[in-house]
Amino acid sequence: MHLNGKRIHILGISGTFMAGIALLAKQSGCNVTGHDTECYSPMKEQLLDNSIKVSLGYDDDLPTADLYIIGNAIKRGNPLLEKILIHGFAYCSGPEWLYREILQHKWVIAVAGTHGKTTTTSMLTWILEKNGKNPSFLIGGIADNMGCSARLTDSDVFIIEADEYDTAYFDKRPKFMHYRPKTLILNNLEFDHADIYKDLDQISTQFHYLIKTVPADGAIIYPEHDVEITDVFSKGCWSKQYTFGLKRDSTGWFYDGSDKYSQFSIGYGQRELGSISWDYIGEHNASNAAAAIAAANHYGVSVHDSITSLNNFKGVKRRLECKGTFAGVTCYDDFGHHPSAISKVLSSMRAATCKESKIIALVELGSYTMRSGIMAPELKTALESCDLAVIMLPKDSTTDFDWQEWSLPLENINMVNDMDCICKIVVSNALPGDTVISFSSRSFNKVHNQLRQSFLQTS
Repeated sequence: MHLNGKRIHILGISGTFMAGIALLAKQSGCNVTGHDTECYSPMKEQLLDNSIKVSLGYDDDLPTADLYIIGNAIKRGNPLLEKILIHGFAYCSGPEWLYREILQHKWVIAVAGTHGKTTTTSMLTWILEKNGKNPSFLIGGIADNMGCSARLTDSDVFIIEADEYDTAYFDKRPKFMHYRPKTLILNNLEFDHADIYKDLDQISTQFHYLIKTVPADGAIIYPEHDVEITDVFSKGCWSKQYTFGLKRDSTGWFYDGSDKYSQFSIGYGQRELGSISWDYIGEHNASNAAAAIAAANHYGVSVHDSITSLNNFKGVKRRLECKGTFAGVTCYDDFGHHPSAISKVLSSMRAATCKESKIIALVELGSYTMRSGIMAPELKTALESCDLAVIMLPKDSTTDFDWQEWSLPLENINMVNDMDCICKIVVSNALPGDTVISFSSRSFNKVHNQLRQSFLQTS
């Protein structure tokens, strides 16, 4: 495209967002390379499949490039960053590059909120793809229907997962402030990212600023009875507003189902317009579907066509992704980065499984918010939905929070230091028909591979 031959080198390339930037830059015609400390699946395979070279560690020589894109995990003191600054080389953040080179020419549909961003963005992308809109997109995960996390096309529409985390070490605004959406979904709003936000009010302020960027002919789609989002709107809104929620509570878009929500109806203004039947489970995913359908409708896709598309939605990698059944025990992997998200997944699985079978939750405390113990009470409540929980103790906890002491009165929670302990606990407690779900925003040391081997050794 218009950037043919430009050399771009990305520091922090293997994160879900930056890996997507790498793909978009490659598809723009750039020669793309990058550095990172580690490269996890599935982004590792995606970069490799697109012939994007990733060097591990930051002690190498700085590759020659026309532009260096700096990921938000990169801090002052990074050897390659320091060379860029000393020599005065051109650099920018990923969101800055994305808007300047791509988004300003597109109808941007952004999906924001504490939870459900990746799944809702994937649903919306599939709806537009299935209906011939050929969308460009950047998702914080790999949508199974699309087979990748990012794509650039000649279409006028770009769908993006809009993260509230900061942009770069030199730009502390949320990434979503760069996107300028015409259609905006706000799924929910809770406290998160304790490393950069002091409290929920600080996050709410950023969402208020995001709302200010939506034009008057744009649309904002949000859950009708979310108190925190309603409070954000009380500070001002200058765009069209559409709500969604349970049928019994909604005056706008609604979903209506029961139990595991593998089948549910969709409608507007209390009038049912069709039903979805899929392999997904959980009320939260029915809610995500309603939001995606509302956004697609604002862009011009009919409700009927959206519903038909979602009947063939396959899901997203690491969002309750089945990793296999070992010795009759079915294992799932989920990108559980927050107690509320963990609670929703466990409740959904409880509704979908027989009462006699056990649900075992494995939790790696990946994010700063989780490791620090700030949300320990909420995590305790979330784990009440499972029969047994195993938590990997954080090796880099940044507070004096005592996780061992926290777990003492809880008979169903085990605190461990290594993978062997996790496998021993699971294998000794899990029976055929039981379910194991791992929750982590990191790699969890490929826990399912080790569980498979442990079950094989005991069979």
